[in-house]
Amino acid sequence: MKKTGLIGALAALSLVLSACSGGGNGNGGTANGGSESKGSEDSSVKIVDEGGVQYLHADYDDLKQGGELTFPIGEITQQQNNFHQEMTNDTRLVWDFYNAQMVSFDGAGNFSVNPNYLTSAKAEEVDGKTVVTYDINPDATFNDGTPLDYKAFKTTWEANNGSNDAYLVNSTDGYVKITSVEPGTSDKQVVVTFDGPYAWWQGLFSTVLHPAVNTPELFNEAYVNQVHPEWGIGPYKVENFDISGGQFTFVPNEKWWGKPAKLDRVIFRQMESQATINAFTNRETDYTGVSTQENIAAVQGMSGINIYTSMKPANYLMTLNSDADAFSDPIVREAVMKSIDRKSVAEVRFQGTGYTEALPGSFVLFGSQEGYEDNFGSEVSYDPEGAKALLEGAGYTKNANGIFEKDGKALTARYVLFGDSALNQSIAQVIQAQLRALGVDMQIDSRPSAEFSKVMSEKDFDMLLSGFASSDPFGVAYFGQVYYSPNHDEYSGLNKSGTGSDEFDAKITEMTKIADPQEQIKRANELEKEAFDFYGIMPMFNGPAQAAMDQNLANYSEGSFRTNLVENIGYVENGPHFNALENK
Repeated sequence: MKKTGLIGALAALSLVLSACSGGGNGNGGTANGGSESKGSEDSSVKIVDEGGVQYLHADYDDLKQGGELTFPIGEITQQQNNFHQEMTNDTRLVWDFYNAQMVSFDGAGNFSVNPNYLTSAKAEEVDGKTVVTYDINPDATFNDGTPLDYKAFKTTWEANNGSNDAYLVNSTDGYVKITSVEPGTSDKQVVVTFDGPYAWWQGLFSTVLHPAVNTPELFNEAYVNQVHPEWGIGPYKVENFDISGGQFTFVPNEKWWGKPAKLDRVIFRQMESQATINAFTNRETDYTGVSTQENIAAVQGMSGINIYTSMKPANYLMTLNSDADAFSDPIVREAVMKSIDRKSVAEVRFQGTGYTEALPGSFVLFGSQEGYEDNFGSEVSYDPEGAKALLEGAGYTKNANGIFEKDGKALTARYVLFGDSALNQSIAQVIQAQLRALGVDMQIDSRPSAEFSKVMSEKDFDMLLSGFASSDPFGVAYFGQVYYSPNHDEYSGLNKSGTGSDEFDAKITEMTKIADPQEQIKRANELEKEAFDFYGIMPMFNGPAQAAMDQNLANYSEGSFRTNLVENIGYVENGPHFNALENK
């Protein structure tokens, strides 16, 4: 898929757009790396720390049957189609509970098929082209009785391959390179052929559409303010979808062919950031993100919980909207980026969390991944005096209030902030002070979290701190998702800055045709340096995934590339206590 899930900032930082894409192990964070286990050696129930992710592991047979699991969620999105360009990470979270999780990744990003859906997936080179053969579990069937077969793969490809721009997809990356999706020895075997070598095929078809979603109208509109339980496929089914009440409920699916779901009910409740902490401390939910000093302090004294710290394959970025009056001039955008002290912002962000990281320099790879380069740092440095000189050289002068203006128009920018997080407010105020020192009047426009999707789809902001999560480690495969301009046929809607050019789009397309993965990574680093010279998006930080959970909740993790297969999530009896902040 694309950088999915795809944009916003979770729990502590407003919302995160989802994006199926590039990952890594987190820019040198101190997230308790290494490998360890805590628990009885003769039991499967133990705390594991592997591939950058911490969680309570238990084999299926060691999970209790029953129990309710309640998650907080930032937004019950109006668009519930996981492949649509207006989906977010919250869309993906609920989608996974009633749709196919075809494949999975472990914490380090290693790929495997989910045998409940696929018995195998193998790639080979045929006449210079990558050909992938998927063998589908014979029992896999959608809730309405439709078999899971090659038609679901073909429908997914046809919607996402860019051949029909009426489909408003969140990414065409990878799918656009497929030339055919056909049955093999039976309808339960799928043969996918690419137009040449394609190194990143394991990032595709992690989930699929029901074959009935076969027109742009259905793709774009069928999931707006509604879901289709009959198109679901998996161990859980939709019991209730209440967008106005902010709640999504799932129960075991009697049509599931695999081992029965362990939980009696799974509930997602929409709430603001502070409310998630209050709900958790009041035992109204079983999970909360705690990646801030105030949130960690709120849960530290609780009994019966575990606190985990994992790497977070997410990029938090500052977006400057080039369509806004304040940032239509690239010189202004450059000056603003030179005036934001990312180190100071990161100190505020990570204060009290016990976590540090190097400043991120790429949206292609994370700092610990092979091939990573600090592309942003090579092009833009913190230089407030140089920023002032840029504006003065472009004819801007300061008015009586100390604000730069030109042709009678003052440099005023609207920074949109979501939710009620005190941390988000603090970060906004730090950036506001830095821009005021430059001579830019930054106004903070606070919105509820539930407006995130609307603001993003309408680009109703001048500047905004958000993020996108990565669901697989193949970041280079999604370069176009981040950097194609709005004029390009494969524009994903992720680049909300509106920057780019036709010439640069052509360079991206040529880069995707490079057969050798290492050479493609090398070229991607060169192009990303050029992309940063448009001064549209600015990497701010990555950060840890720190979460507090019920002490007995097993096989659910936050962070890394690990896939939470919903059929394996459940509770154990008397799980071991673990607090990452005490075990550093």
